[in-house]
Amino acid sequence: MEQRGAEVGLAVDGAHPVGTLVRLLARDRKRLLVAFLVFVVKDSPLWVLPVLTAAIIDVVVTHGSVTRLGIYAGSAVVLVSVNYPGHVFFVHGFYGSVRHLAADLRNALTSRLQNLSIGFHARASASVIQTKVVRDVENIELMLQQAVPPALSALLVLVGAVVITAVQVPAFVLVYALTVPLGAGIVALVRKRSNLRNEQFRREVERFSARVGEMASLMPITRAHGLERIAEDRVADGAEGVRSAGFTLDMLNGRFGSLAWVAMQVLSVVCLVLAAWASLTGFLTITAGQVVLLSTYFTILTGGIIGLLGLTPVFTRGLESVRSIAEVMQEPDLELNHGKRAVGTVHGELRLEDVGYSYESGRHAVEGIELVVAEGETVAFVGPSGSGKSTLVNLVLGFLRPTSGRILLDGQDMEELDLRTFRRSVSVVPQESVLFEGSIRENVTYGLDEVEDDHVIRALRDANALEIVEALPEGWDTIVGEHGARLSGGQRQRLAIARALVRNPRVLILDEATSALDSESELAVREALQRLMADRTTLVVAHRLSTIRSADRIVVLDNGRIAEMGSHDGLLRADGRYAAMHRAQSA
Repeated sequence: MEQRGAEVGLAVDGAHPVGTLVRLLARDRKRLLVAFLVFVVKDSPLWVLPVLTAAIIDVVVTHGSVTRLGIYAGSAVVLVSVNYPGHVFFVHGFYGSVRHLAADLRNALTSRLQNLSIGFHARASASVIQTKVVRDVENIELMLQQAVPPALSALLVLVGAVVITAVQVPAFVLVYALTVPLGAGIVALVRKRSNLRNEQFRREVERFSARVGEMASLMPITRAHGLERIAEDRVADGAEGVRSAGFTLDMLNGRFGSLAWVAMQVLSVVCLVLAAWASLTGFLTITAGQVVLLSTYFTILTGGIIGLLGLTPVFTRGLESVRSIAEVMQEPDLELNHGKRAVGTVHGELRLEDVGYSYESGRHAVEGIELVVAEGETVAFVGPSGSGKSTLVNLVLGFLRPTSGRILLDGQDMEELDLRTFRRSVSVVPQESVLFEGSIRENVTYGLDEVEDDHVIRALRDANALEIVEALPEGWDTIVGEHGARLSGGQRQRLAIARALVRNPRVLILDEATSALDSESELAVREALQRLMADRTTLVVAHRLSTIRSADRIVVLDNGRIAEMGSHDGLLRADGRYAAMHRAQSA
């Protein structure tokens, strides 16, 4: 699966969507070649039956033998009967390949998203990403399923009609040949506008998806402040954008479809009249059967081309979806770990040497940070909002890379390490615990292959969460609901601590882990955190100074720099910024 995902990643190119599709399909070239050959056989009645029909008409006109009529009729029945097994085989081969391609695209997108930086995910809307993974891949599936078989059919009818006509009535080959440039000309006429309208529609759908996602996430705030009308108006504005862009696209597609139909029908009438005129005037020696043959071929051919041109909107939408997917697959903001040295045993010593991080705008988030965190030490970071606390934690985790200086893990420059292997020894307890729709046990052991029950029970007990499990009718098999909606904030936080404990991390990150809790829940969580922090290198981000009294050291940040550093008691005696913050919170 990983190899197929890598192949997909190399094949995707937003600037050349058609080439992208060709490369993606070429990975199953043998299977598709067999499916194509089967399609030729199963679709052959379309261009062979007119020959048999013409022969039967000529038998009737010339009062031929009944035996010959029976042979033609039997041949037609056999020919038509081949369609069923052939079509089943074609669907198995071609549609199976398309489904594999869609699955590979989704897996490749998922893999790419896992390797893109946290900065990218901070900028991107989760709803828009979901649209790309679900809707855009589905558009590509529909395009291949709906457009390729009619295209193959039209191509085979054109080839069959041209070959047979060249044998029987060579003069009419030129009339058939006109259908291709005429159809291509109509497509070229609207192609640029169609691409533009499809892109505008896709952007509006993504904007609307983002609005709906915002509405869902802000629902408690919206209801608490009576802002339902505002939320409705914002979503309605997005829906209006989708409606307007969609209607504009529909009008363009409608004009295009009608133009294609009129042009092909006129050409079909011209072909029929020419064949009849040539037969009546003796300009060409054409039998009644051949007149029917030419007319039938042209009707089938123009019908196929009209159908194909009618699918141009589907094809254009699919190509736009390829471009949309390429925005993720070709996004350069990657967390670069490939080829770097894997981390083995983690002891937990961290050394920050003149570390700085600046945004693209040039603004410094942190600057000149000199700090050594010993193995097993607990260091807390405090300071006003925007002082650089979260940035420092993200630098240690490798979510951000220093723009100056370096960070050493157990004496090794983290720039040279595969940080994914380091994070296996890290646990993070955030301010808002993240739980997924699943059982308590599944949430606690998330990402671990097999964990013994005794180990899970011990983690739950140490996290003060065992009482939560025992009070539930289904125990740890209880489904917690999306985002843990069936549990209280304190219960979710204790399960997050149990999740951290069951991993036995060497480095622990606590990001405002108790700030959103009531006093009773905070006490239970703080007791659990003390057990979790024992003998582990721990970095704590905190606003409540009462939660970090026991930290080995407290680092006070201001404007991205270290303003003070020391123990709780020592900083109070120094009567600096920390002491002022402590007095303000104690008042």
